[in-house]
Amino acid sequence: MVLKLEFHASETLHVSALSVKYLNRCSFFCSNALFSMGPFPGEISDVRVMEMTSLVVYSISMSAKAISEQTGKEFLYKYICTTAVVQNRFRYANVTAATDWGQLVQDHPWLLTERLVVKPDQLIKRRGKLGLVGVDLDLQGVKEWLKPRLMKETLVGKAKGFLKNFLIEPFVPHKQEEEFYVCIYAAREGDYLLFHHEGGVDVGDVDSKAQKLLVGVNEKLHPDPIRQKLLSHAPAAKKDMLSSFLMGLFNLYEDLYFTYLEINPLVVSQDEVYVLDMAAKIDATADYLCKAKWGDVEFPPPFGREAYPEEAYIADLDAKSGASLKLTLLNPHGRIWTMVAGGGASVVYSDTICDLGGVNDLANYGEYSGAPSEQQTYDYAKTILSLMTREKHPDGKVLIIGGSIANFTNVAATFKGIVRAIRDYQVPLKEHEVTIFVRRGGPNYQEGLRVMGEVGKTTGIPIHVFGTETHMTAIVGMALGHRPIASEPRVAVHTANFLLNTSGSTSTPASSRSDSFSDARSEAGAPPARPGASAVSTAKATTLFNRHTKAIVWGMQTRAVQGMLDFDYVCSRNEPSVTAMVYPFTGDHKQKFYWGHKEILLPVYKNMSDAMKKHPEVDVLISFASLRSAYDSTMETLQYAQIRTIAIIAEGIPEALTRKIIKTADEKGVTIIGPATVGGIKPGCFKIGNTGGMLDNILASKLYRPGSVAYVSRSGGMSNELNNIISRTTDGVYEGVAIGGDRYPGSVFMDHVLRYQDTPAVKMIVLLGEIGGTEEYKICQGIKEGRISKPVVCWCIGTCATMFSSEVQFGHAGACANQASETAVAKNKALGEAGAFVPKSFDELGEVIKSVYDDLVNRGVILPAKEVPPPAVPMDYSWARELGLIRKPASFMTSICDERGQELIYAGMPITEVFKSELGLGGTLGLLWFQRRLPRYACQFIEMCLMVTADHGPAVSGAHNTIVCARAGKDLISSLTSGLLTIGDRFGGALDAAAKQFSSAFDSGLLPMEFVNKMKKDGKLIMGIGHRVKSINNPDMRVQILKEFVTQHFPSTQLLDYALDVEKITTSKKPNLILNVDGFIGVAFVDLLRVCGGFTRDEADEFVEIGALNGIFVLGRSMGFIGHYLDQKRLKQGLYRHPWDDISYVLPEHMSM
Repeated sequence: MVLKLEFHASETLHVSALSVKYLNRCSFFCSNALFSMGPFPGEISDVRVMEMTSLVVYSISMSAKAISEQTGKEFLYKYICTTAVVQNRFRYANVTAATDWGQLVQDHPWLLTERLVVKPDQLIKRRGKLGLVGVDLDLQGVKEWLKPRLMKETLVGKAKGFLKNFLIEPFVPHKQEEEFYVCIYAAREGDYLLFHHEGGVDVGDVDSKAQKLLVGVNEKLHPDPIRQKLLSHAPAAKKDMLSSFLMGLFNLYEDLYFTYLEINPLVVSQDEVYVLDMAAKIDATADYLCKAKWGDVEFPPPFGREAYPEEAYIADLDAKSGASLKLTLLNPHGRIWTMVAGGGASVVYSDTICDLGGVNDLANYGEYSGAPSEQQTYDYAKTILSLMTREKHPDGKVLIIGGSIANFTNVAATFKGIVRAIRDYQVPLKEHEVTIFVRRGGPNYQEGLRVMGEVGKTTGIPIHVFGTETHMTAIVGMALGHRPIASEPRVAVHTANFLLNTSGSTSTPASSRSDSFSDARSEAGAPPARPGASAVSTAKATTLFNRHTKAIVWGMQTRAVQGMLDFDYVCSRNEPSVTAMVYPFTGDHKQKFYWGHKEILLPVYKNMSDAMKKHPEVDVLISFASLRSAYDSTMETLQYAQIRTIAIIAEGIPEALTRKIIKTADEKGVTIIGPATVGGIKPGCFKIGNTGGMLDNILASKLYRPGSVAYVSRSGGMSNELNNIISRTTDGVYEGVAIGGDRYPGSVFMDHVLRYQDTPAVKMIVLLGEIGGTEEYKICQGIKEGRISKPVVCWCIGTCATMFSSEVQFGHAGACANQASETAVAKNKALGEAGAFVPKSFDELGEVIKSVYDDLVNRGVILPAKEVPPPAVPMDYSWARELGLIRKPASFMTSICDERGQELIYAGMPITEVFKSELGLGGTLGLLWFQRRLPRYACQFIEMCLMVTADHGPAVSGAHNTIVCARAGKDLISSLTSGLLTIGDRFGGALDAAAKQFSSAFDSGLLPMEFVNKMKKDGKLIMGIGHRVKSINNPDMRVQILKEFVTQHFPSTQLLDYALDVEKITTSKKPNLILNVDGFIGVAFVDLLRVCGGFTRDEADEFVEIGALNGIFVLGRSMGFIGHYLDQKRLKQGLYRHPWDDISYVLPEHMSM
């Protein structure tokens, strides 16, 4: 569909052709350029808002991403399957400032022989009208045409940018009647094909001219409808070729997960097809499905915004993380910087900054969410701080660290990363006069705010800290000077706002309150519907959850399940809402959880079919499946008629798969919440997964009992903020649902608003919409027609979008506007005109909600009930420990290694530093065994010791045992253990003994001769002296090598010198009584420990005493034993039996006599 656009200078876009039913894609042609706009009413893709004064485009998609024309054509040429002859395949050349023209001509010799077309390939619209298309040129003409354009700054609308990338293609001479228009685009209900028999620059109003064909979800495209519907006006001689090409193009579109593909013009001659200009988008979330065909796709930045390396760095962090990390630089010279947690919240903060006049000073847009680790948050924060401290601003700078109330992110943990970054950058932050404003809520937020306040005091940086008692965006007005900086509230030291049950009872407490302030209690008291009864109808239920709702959780999400059970307990439910879990990666088993104080077991099933058969009362499934497995697991769930509601938590499910889920669910009457959602909550009844956060927030927002206000939003984080706002301004929430931020949510606003309208206990409705789509206009229509009669308070976030000069990727895939009516500003206006209550800004949302609520109370519609304290709930031990409320002696202590952080640490040294320092095996052993970074010579000596002790042939007892065990068919571990068990004083264990004997004698002041005589008198062997084969005349080369190294590198060798003097005495008596390798290593190691400078004398002696030196032999010889094991296996040696002739069979002594 193409909109007819009428515009004049300094005027806004006027839309003269608009079809709500079919208008899901808009295209605008001017000169030789294509201007494409995303899907329209109800279908959400990347934002395309147009102000024709400057033709500004705003794209905010996370899933459907534009690709370059070259990439699109490469996909088409490589993978299209059609009988039509597609010409000029792969005949394109890319030109940048770094292009070597000689090499380019060598790679593309056709550049010298053909007429050419050259154009920028940077997602620029209206290239022809802007003079950015060179046509019918030779190569020299192309070069001349590029001279005034390549790397020159160009203004396109409001966006200024440099022309960096150009595409050269063969010029195709053709007639006007050979030009056609083709477009395929995605909508919720399927994919639309548009075809017009007249293409090119003057295509005009395609919406009214083009033939349209809808290929529904799960349907296949066939040639007959193409010929009959699309090609009715095409030349008869070209219908076969066009039909084949369109079939191939649509199959390509589906197979490679395109969301938009437009060709204008498509030139069709007598026997050939030419693709001249092409615009396309692909579903970036389908990368895991299409990687083999896509390869490494580069998504070019919008024209007018440079691809900063910091953005690429954050994008790389995001790709490697399960969390969400986004960064877009809008104005690196700006003074207002943000670091906001949550996709929805990040848009709200940007809105508020722009509303208060800060659009020109707003430096960045971005968000961090999804429970990033401390290290990830540190990396993100230091990137922001580095950027904002590169140049000074005369008015100083502000950093807004904001966010809604987190559902599951440990705020203190993420703030630790931010605090680390602030400490690292404290000097430049003070030099640049940076003031920081913080507002946050969620798990452990009090501790996070405390440490943030402390770092401000210790560094001298002005940091103003606020919690959930402060409206989310109030800090923006403070930061911009529009409101006074409030006095900071006293921050609690922990989130322990719930106490242990002091009654000692383990039973579920009685209900603390009626089901609703204004309800007759009929709904909550009703027994659960029988699964069999609901399975007959495909109509979706008005009531999704009640006090008897039972659910199965897909995925091993024990924290989320425990949160649901704690919510059930505090709501005084009689039984847990979670009946079972499904986890296909383990066998059937039981998982332990808490029900109040009592421990209970929930079954975990490998197969969903087993869970469904054994729990027929379940009618809700909560899926924590990953984006890769969510589709398959959801489609499997839809096979079971007992399931009436499915919540899909995963973000990033490919849109084509989501549409299949929606279609199947609609056919079966199943309500889908999500994808990309935290879920929903019905106070006093049921909550999905992590919705509502931890118990302290459940209690603070009074979610343990129903109120009179129901809400629906897209954002999960913002839904928790709504819980907070509604609880502070009304009697509380009756039900709240976050439908999810993906382009195609499983259920839409109207679905839930109509449910609330038909629910007597709901007295007023709150809707938090956002930029993009037309779903809010259905609310307007419902209000006007009287279908929605209850008061509706609405606000659409994303009002800042029209103020930016280049496209910005917001946090949600669905946060997008495709025409003026889809902007947040237009929708807020329409809602107000329809009769909804619309605040002037998000800042005033709470005030409007309170005003409407107070009016209902005054009119007697709502009768506030007396507040009753909720039942007490135990706090988990792990969380209490996290909050510092309890302490417990550890079962183990360790001082050599710490694997808990982002990076493995050996004795205080990060593993990356271990490799950077090239410590080697000897240095690593020094860290883990001796907790020191040893000198280089010490590391080398350790490695030499391991090398010389690695093996001593198969005849020694340890190797012999290993070989026998290996030949008996035992595994490597058993065989190695068999060999190691022979190590002792007689074999290999002489290192410690030698070190102890020689050091004791030396330290006692005994002369070498006195030491020898004493050992002889005591009848003891001198450990480390003697060898069966080697002698003074046949020295052990291992000892010689070590001796040479030690005497050359060790600062002092007092004990070794003493041992060598002893050797002179013993070898004078017998030549083989030499200082053997065990003895040499033992005494040399004592010298090393004593003189390397890393240990005190007592520490050195302690290492000898506890057996550290024998560890050298054990570690070294293990290499040899493993070698013998592998050797025997490789040689395929059979079971060993010792030969008889090598055994002396004798009778017992008493018999032989």
